[in-house]
Amino acid sequence: MLAFLGDHILQKGPLCVYSGSVIDVLGRVGIGEQAVRSTLTRMVNRGLLRRQRHGRRMYFGLTPHATRILHDGHARVWRTGAVNDDWNGSWTLLSFSLPEDWKRQRHALRSRLAWAGFGPLYSGLWIAPGDVDVSEIVAELGIAAHVKIFHARADTTTDIDVMIRDTWDLETIAARYTAFERRWITHVGDRSGDPLSTHLRLVAEWLGTIRTDPRLPARHLPADWPARSAEELFRRVADRTSEAAHRVSADLLETAPLASA
Repeated sequence: MLAFLGDHILQKGPLCVYSGSVIDVLGRVGIGEQAVRSTLTRMVNRGLLRRQRHGRRMYFGLTPHATRILHDGHARVWRTGAVNDDWNGSWTLLSFSLPEDWKRQRHALRSRLAWAGFGPLYSGLWIAPGDVDVSEIVAELGIAAHVKIFHARADTTTDIDVMIRDTWDLETIAARYTAFERRWITHVGDRSGDPLSTHLRLVAEWLGTIRTDPRLPARHLPADWPARSAEELFRRVADRTSEAAHRVSADLLETAPLASA
């Protein structure tokens, strides 16, 4: 759903989309009507979508919170890239100590930190390459009083290669890229099938692949790190399917201007 909204609604401005046409689009990738409707409802309950009725039809539009998330995801997919060749040697460190009964906040913080590229150096000390702005995460979760943030460089006595291996599960991250390549390599020259279905599955699977990748400095990763070749494959298939996919979605999607909240 997020891949669909980010790829076909986000860039078109403040629009809402008819639920029936969302069902039609996602049905092309084998998702049933009931699953789509329950997902839309959950996203409303989580503050990601809001309902807007036009006559007897129900439309759904992005909330500001969802718009921020999708813009971030769009940047990760299409601009930032999966390979970090330009790391400047800096690290962002975030230390937190939350009350014992704040289980929801702790889970939310760890999930948001992982998406932002952090890994647990120690249980209450997370680290990410580069200068990462986490002020929005801290503010949204209301945990400013329990968090300390530092920007620093490692001392020469620190073996960064070892630190990275101890902090992140490189084998699992690499395996996801390898699995992505194996699934999609046959699609490079294949022009058969539904371009919308192919493109939607491609973007959704790529998002799932990169979401747990912290974009670690390339010079501190194994020489055969598979992210580069996987991303090249992703972009080749995306370039081949994007234009046709958007033409099909334009015919299928029924949209309306999103009213002011």
